[in-house]
Amino acid sequence: MYKFFICFLAGIGAGLGTGFAGMSAAAVISPMLIAFLEMPAYEAVGIALASDVLASGISAYTYGKNKNLDIKNGIVMMITVLLFTSFGSWIASLVPNTAMGGFSVVMTFLLGIKFIVRPIMTERSAMEAVSAKKRLIQSIASGMVVGFICGFIGAGGGMMMLLILTTVLGYELKTAVGTSVFIMAFTALTGAVSHFVIGGFPDVWCLVFCVTSTLLWARIAAKIANRAKPLTLNRAVGVVLVVLGAAIMIVNYL
Repeated sequence: MYKFFICFLAGIGAGLGTGFAGMSAAAVISPMLIAFLEMPAYEAVGIALASDVLASGISAYTYGKNKNLDIKNGIVMMITVLLFTSFGSWIASLVPNTAMGGFSVVMTFLLGIKFIVRPIMTERSAMEAVSAKKRLIQSIASGMVVGFICGFIGAGGGMMMLLILTTVLGYELKTAVGTSVFIMAFTALTGAVSHFVIGGFPDVWCLVFCVTSTLLWARIAAKIANRAKPLTLNRAVGVVLVVLGAAIMIVNYL
């Protein structure tokens, strides 16, 4: 019962983060499984990534159904992210003391404050006014940056993508989140398969509980987000990120 409660609670946080803000489920599930169930870190990350696959997939479907998803540039960015994640990981292996485990958590918290204080109010018309060639170049460059950072420090993918999609590429928030979860579904699948092949199959019940809970809450959050007004969504995203960031910091450091 205790295991179910922890997994369900972790799934709530991960699902809301994914559906509202395109946040990776791994940022929430991993620390909770490690802290409360004393699960080995590698196994916890594998479960978190597996949970992220379906949650991001259903969120991407929901955003796409509401025409808040840029598949063309999302695919370009996804390929670049995957390539440069490997490159960043290789560079990190050559440089000592590169661990920055708190980066993703602090970034989540600060990004949440940013959405509350300075909401993204870009109109779809302004976003679509950018030429296809410029958008393609921006997508490749952004994918290189996000991928390298993820590979180098091992965290921050979902948050980095959301930040770059909204600030650098000028996406309005719903399209940014939709495109982010689309990319995360494939990157999480790659990571989950790698973890299971290398480390073996994880605790089945934890896997089932986490995947189910995350999927349920991601679906709920995505449906609400696509119906919300831009300002309301900005504040909802901000509150979710601040609360999750603070909660993860408490779990990690206290």
